[in-house]
Amino acid sequence: ECLRPLRAALHRRLNLIMDRPFLRVPQGLSFKIAAAAGPVRLKNVHEGLPPSGIQGGHVHVVQGVYEYCHYMQDKFDDNGWGCMYRSYQTVLSWFRNQHYTSLPIQSHEQIQKMLVKMGDKPQRFVGSKQWIGAMEAQMLLDEYLGVSSKILNVPSGHDLEDKGRELSQHFDTQGSPISIGGGVLAFTILGVHYNSETCQIKFLVLDPHYTGSEDIGTIQNQSKKNSCSGIPSVGWHDISVFRKDSFYNLCLPQRPKTI
Repeated sequence: ECLRPLRAALHRRLNLIMDRPFLRVPQGLSFKIAAAAGPVRLKNVHEGLPPSGIQGGHVHVVQGVYEYCHYMQDKFDDNGWGCMYRSYQTVLSWFRNQHYTSLPIQSHEQIQKMLVKMGDKPQRFVGSKQWIGAMEAQMLLDEYLGVSSKILNVPSGHDLEDKGRELSQHFDTQGSPISIGGGVLAFTILGVHYNSETCQIKFLVLDPHYTGSEDIGTIQNQSKKNSCSGIPSVGWHDISVFRKDSFYNLCLPQRPKTI
Protein backbone atom coordinates (compact mmCIF):
# COMPACT_ATOMS: atom_id res chain seq x y z
CA GLU A 1 0.00 0.00 0.00
CA CYS A 2 2.93 2.35 0.56
CA LEU A 3 3.57 2.24 -3.21
CA ARG A 4 -0.01 3.03 -4.16
CA PRO A 5 0.52 6.83 -4.58
CA LEU A 6 3.48 6.14 -6.88
CA ARG A 7 1.49 3.61 -8.90
CA ALA A 8 -1.40 6.07 -9.17
CA ALA A 9 0.92 8.78 -10.50
CA LEU A 10 2.42 6.37 -13.04
CA HIS A 11 -1.04 5.21 -14.13
CA ARG A 12 -2.03 8.81 -14.83
CA ARG A 13 1.25 9.56 -16.59
CA LEU A 14 0.98 6.47 -18.80
CA ASN A 15 -2.77 6.94 -19.35
CA LEU A 16 -3.59 3.57 -17.78
CA ILE A 17 -7.05 2.83 -16.42
CA MET A 18 -7.37 3.30 -12.66
CA ASP A 19 -9.38 0.24 -11.67
CA ARG A 20 -6.95 -2.65 -12.13
CA PRO A 21 -3.26 -3.35 -11.42
CA PHE A 22 -0.57 -3.06 -14.08
CA LEU A 23 2.50 -1.94 -12.14
CA ARG A 24 2.70 -4.15 -9.06
CA VAL A 25 5.98 -5.76 -8.08
CA PRO A 26 4.87 -9.34 -8.96
CA GLN A 27 4.10 -8.14 -12.49
CA GLY A 28 7.71 -7.23 -13.17
CA LEU A 29 9.57 -9.25 -15.79
CA SER A 30 12.04 -11.81 -14.52
CA PHE A 31 14.80 -13.15 -16.74
CA LYS A 32 15.84 -15.83 -14.26
CA ILE A 33 14.93 -19.43 -14.94
CA ALA A 34 13.48 -20.78 -11.71
CA ALA A 35 11.82 -24.03 -10.75
CA ALA A 36 8.05 -23.87 -10.33
CA ALA A 37 7.15 -22.86 -6.78
CA GLY A 38 3.94 -24.89 -6.70
CA PRO A 39 1.77 -27.28 -8.70
CA VAL A 40 1.82 -26.83 -12.46
CA ARG A 41 -1.73 -26.38 -13.73
CA LEU A 42 -2.93 -25.73 -17.26
CA LYS A 43 -4.19 -22.24 -17.98
CA ASN A 44 -7.11 -21.03 -20.10
CA VAL A 45 -8.05 -24.51 -21.27
CA HIS A 46 -11.09 -23.14 -23.15
CA GLU A 47 -8.93 -21.46 -25.78
CA GLY A 48 -9.03 -23.31 -29.08
CA LEU A 49 -12.43 -24.94 -28.56
CA PRO A 50 -14.85 -25.09 -31.50
CA PRO A 51 -17.61 -22.43 -31.57
CA SER A 52 -20.79 -22.84 -29.54
CA GLY A 53 -23.02 -23.40 -32.57
CA ILE A 54 -25.31 -20.45 -31.92
CA GLN A 55 -25.83 -18.20 -34.93
CA GLY A 56 -25.50 -14.47 -34.30
CA GLY A 57 -25.41 -12.88 -30.89
CA HIS A 58 -22.22 -12.23 -28.97
CA VAL A 59 -19.73 -14.32 -27.02
CA HIS A 60 -18.91 -13.07 -23.52
CA VAL A 61 -16.05 -14.90 -21.80
CA VAL A 62 -13.68 -14.69 -18.86
CA GLN A 63 -11.06 -11.95 -19.13
CA GLY A 64 -7.44 -12.69 -18.40
CA VAL A 65 -5.88 -15.92 -17.13
CA TYR A 66 -7.13 -18.67 -14.82
CA GLU A 67 -5.77 -22.10 -13.90
CA TYR A 68 -7.80 -25.28 -14.31
CA CYS A 69 -8.25 -26.83 -10.85
CA HIS A 70 -9.90 -30.23 -10.77
CA TYR A 71 -10.27 -33.50 -8.88
CA MET A 72 -7.12 -35.39 -7.80
CA GLN A 73 -4.70 -32.48 -8.29
CA ASP A 74 -1.93 -31.77 -5.77
CA LYS A 75 -1.79 -35.51 -5.01
CA PHE A 76 -5.04 -35.09 -3.07
CA ASP A 77 -8.03 -37.40 -3.51
CA ASP A 78 -11.23 -35.36 -3.46
CA ASN A 79 -13.04 -37.46 -6.04
CA GLY A 80 -16.78 -37.34 -5.39
CA TRP A 81 -16.89 -34.41 -2.97
CA GLY A 82 -14.42 -31.64 -3.83
CA CYS A 83 -15.97 -30.04 -6.92
CA MET A 84 -16.81 -26.65 -5.36
CA TYR A 85 -13.45 -26.57 -3.59
CA ARG A 86 -11.85 -26.89 -7.04
CA SER A 87 -14.14 -24.29 -8.59
CA TYR A 88 -13.23 -21.90 -5.77
CA GLN A 89 -9.54 -22.64 -6.34
CA THR A 90 -9.98 -21.81 -10.05
CA VAL A 91 -11.50 -18.46 -9.05
CA LEU A 92 -8.60 -17.82 -6.65
CA SER A 93 -6.16 -18.55 -9.47
CA TRP A 94 -7.86 -15.88 -11.57
CA PHE A 95 -7.31 -13.23 -8.91
CA ARG A 96 -3.68 -14.36 -8.58
CA ASN A 97 -3.03 -14.27 -12.31
CA GLN A 98 -4.60 -10.80 -12.59
CA HIS A 99 -2.22 -9.73 -9.78
CA TYR A 100 -4.93 -8.65 -7.36
CA THR A 101 -3.23 -10.87 -4.78
CA SER A 102 -0.07 -12.89 -4.27
CA LEU A 103 -1.67 -15.14 -1.65
CA PRO A 104 -1.39 -18.86 -2.48
CA ILE A 105 -4.30 -20.99 -3.61
CA GLN A 106 -5.79 -22.52 -0.49
CA SER A 107 -5.80 -26.27 0.06
CA HIS A 108 -8.95 -28.16 1.05
CA GLU A 109 -7.79 -28.24 4.66
CA GLN A 110 -7.09 -24.51 4.69
CA ILE A 111 -10.52 -23.85 3.19
CA GLN A 112 -12.17 -25.98 5.85
CA LYS A 113 -10.22 -24.36 8.67
CA MET A 114 -11.18 -20.89 7.44
CA LEU A 115 -14.88 -21.78 7.36
CA VAL A 116 -14.60 -23.13 10.92
CA LYS A 117 -12.77 -19.97 12.05
CA MET A 118 -15.54 -17.85 10.50
CA GLY A 119 -18.13 -19.80 12.52
CA ASP A 120 -19.83 -21.25 9.47
CA LYS A 121 -18.86 -24.87 10.17
CA PRO A 122 -18.25 -26.97 13.31
CA GLN A 123 -14.76 -28.13 14.23
CA ARG A 124 -15.44 -31.66 12.95
CA PHE A 125 -15.71 -30.19 9.44
CA VAL A 126 -11.90 -30.04 9.22
CA GLY A 127 -10.58 -33.19 7.59
CA SER A 128 -14.03 -34.29 6.45
CA LYS A 129 -15.32 -34.96 2.94
CA GLN A 130 -18.29 -32.64 3.29
CA TRP A 131 -19.30 -30.52 0.31
CA ILE A 132 -19.35 -26.76 0.14
CA GLY A 133 -21.41 -24.58 -2.20
CA ALA A 134 -21.46 -21.18 -3.87
CA MET A 135 -22.49 -19.45 -0.63
CA GLU A 136 -19.34 -20.73 1.08
CA ALA A 137 -17.28 -19.64 -1.95
CA GLN A 138 -18.65 -16.12 -1.51
CA MET A 139 -17.73 -16.06 2.18
CA LEU A 140 -14.24 -17.43 1.51
CA LEU A 141 -13.48 -14.84 -1.16
CA ASP A 142 -14.53 -12.08 1.20
CA GLU A 143 -12.54 -13.44 4.14
CA TYR A 144 -9.39 -14.49 2.27
CA LEU A 145 -9.09 -11.80 -0.41
CA GLY A 146 -11.50 -9.08 0.71
CA VAL A 147 -13.35 -9.62 -2.57
CA SER A 148 -17.10 -9.07 -2.71
CA SER A 149 -19.37 -11.25 -4.84
CA LYS A 150 -22.92 -11.13 -6.09
CA ILE A 151 -25.07 -14.18 -5.46
CA LEU A 152 -27.59 -15.23 -8.09
CA ASN A 153 -30.25 -17.78 -7.08
CA VAL A 154 -32.52 -19.68 -9.44
CA PRO A 155 -35.16 -22.21 -8.29
CA SER A 156 -34.52 -24.38 -11.34
CA GLY A 157 -31.41 -24.90 -13.43
CA HIS A 158 -33.46 -24.22 -16.53
CA ASP A 159 -34.22 -20.71 -15.24
CA LEU A 160 -30.64 -19.83 -16.16
CA GLU A 161 -31.89 -19.64 -19.72
CA ASP A 162 -33.43 -16.30 -18.75
CA LYS A 163 -30.21 -14.90 -17.25
CA GLY A 164 -28.37 -14.24 -20.51
CA ARG A 165 -28.20 -10.47 -20.14
CA GLU A 166 -27.08 -10.62 -16.52
CA LEU A 167 -24.36 -13.19 -17.19
CA SER A 168 -23.20 -11.38 -20.33
CA GLN A 169 -22.86 -8.16 -18.36
CA HIS A 170 -20.83 -9.92 -15.68
CA PHE A 171 -18.25 -11.20 -18.15
CA ASP A 172 -18.09 -7.84 -19.95
CA THR A 173 -17.64 -5.76 -16.79
CA GLN A 174 -16.05 -8.07 -14.20
CA GLY A 175 -14.54 -10.82 -16.33
CA SER A 176 -14.13 -13.32 -13.48
CA PRO A 177 -15.08 -17.01 -13.53
CA ILE A 178 -18.42 -17.88 -11.91
CA SER A 179 -18.77 -20.72 -9.38
CA ILE A 180 -22.12 -22.49 -9.62
CA GLY A 181 -23.55 -25.25 -7.46
CA GLY A 182 -26.82 -27.14 -7.69
CA GLY A 183 -28.11 -30.63 -7.06
CA VAL A 184 -24.99 -32.59 -6.14
CA LEU A 185 -22.59 -30.98 -8.63
CA ALA A 186 -20.57 -27.79 -8.93
CA PHE A 187 -19.08 -26.24 -12.06
CA THR A 188 -17.30 -23.09 -13.17
CA ILE A 189 -18.92 -20.94 -15.86
CA LEU A 190 -16.30 -19.31 -18.08
CA GLY A 191 -18.63 -17.52 -20.47
CA VAL A 192 -21.88 -17.39 -22.39
CA HIS A 193 -22.84 -17.08 -26.04
CA TYR A 194 -26.07 -15.10 -25.99
CA ASN A 195 -28.32 -14.00 -28.83
CA SER A 196 -30.66 -11.38 -27.36
CA GLU A 197 -32.90 -11.40 -30.44
CA THR A 198 -33.64 -15.12 -30.38
CA CYS A 199 -32.96 -15.57 -26.62
CA GLN A 200 -30.67 -18.49 -27.45
CA ILE A 201 -27.91 -19.10 -24.95
CA LYS A 202 -25.07 -21.53 -24.44
CA PHE A 203 -22.76 -21.80 -21.45
CA LEU A 204 -19.00 -22.31 -21.51
CA VAL A 205 -18.57 -24.74 -18.61
CA LEU A 206 -15.35 -25.83 -16.91
CA ASP A 207 -15.88 -29.14 -15.14
CA PRO A 208 -13.87 -29.74 -11.93
CA HIS A 209 -14.79 -33.46 -11.97
CA TYR A 210 -11.93 -34.32 -14.33
CA THR A 211 -9.52 -36.80 -12.70
CA GLY A 212 -6.84 -37.17 -15.38
CA SER A 213 -3.44 -35.67 -16.08
CA GLU A 214 -2.65 -32.16 -17.30
CA ASP A 215 -3.15 -33.02 -20.96
CA ILE A 216 -4.87 -30.35 -23.03
CA GLY A 217 -5.85 -32.79 -25.78
CA THR A 218 -7.72 -35.00 -23.34
CA ILE A 219 -9.28 -32.05 -21.53
CA GLN A 220 -10.60 -30.49 -24.74
CA ASN A 221 -11.80 -33.80 -26.21
CA GLN A 222 -15.57 -33.31 -26.50
CA SER A 223 -16.22 -37.05 -26.77
CA LYS A 224 -14.44 -37.79 -23.48
CA LYS A 225 -16.92 -37.25 -20.64
CA ASN A 226 -16.16 -37.26 -16.94
CA SER A 227 -17.84 -40.13 -15.11
CA CYS A 228 -19.15 -38.03 -12.22
CA SER A 229 -20.74 -35.25 -14.27
CA GLY A 230 -21.30 -36.87 -17.67
CA ILE A 231 -19.86 -33.89 -19.57
CA PRO A 232 -16.47 -33.02 -21.13
CA SER A 233 -13.93 -31.21 -18.98
CA VAL A 234 -14.51 -27.94 -20.83
CA GLY A 235 -17.01 -27.08 -23.52
CA TRP A 236 -20.16 -25.31 -24.67
CA HIS A 237 -23.52 -26.55 -23.38
CA ASP A 238 -27.18 -25.67 -23.73
CA ILE A 239 -29.48 -25.35 -20.73
CA SER A 240 -29.79 -29.12 -20.35
CA VAL A 241 -26.41 -29.20 -18.59
CA PHE A 242 -28.25 -27.86 -15.54
CA ARG A 243 -30.95 -29.90 -13.83
CA LYS A 244 -34.52 -28.68 -14.12
CA ASP A 245 -35.46 -30.15 -10.73
CA SER A 246 -32.67 -28.49 -8.72
CA PHE A 247 -32.09 -24.97 -7.49
CA TYR A 248 -28.73 -23.33 -8.20
CA ASN A 249 -26.62 -20.69 -6.50
CA LEU A 250 -24.08 -18.74 -8.52
CA CYS A 251 -21.18 -16.78 -7.03
CA LEU A 252 -20.21 -13.87 -9.29
CA PRO A 253 -16.93 -12.39 -7.96
CA GLN A 254 -16.56 -8.65 -8.44
CA ARG A 255 -13.34 -7.19 -9.78
CA PRO A 256 -11.67 -4.98 -7.12
CA LYS A 257 -11.32 -1.37 -8.20
CA THR A 258 -7.70 -1.01 -7.23
CA ILE A 259 -4.27 -0.48 -8.71
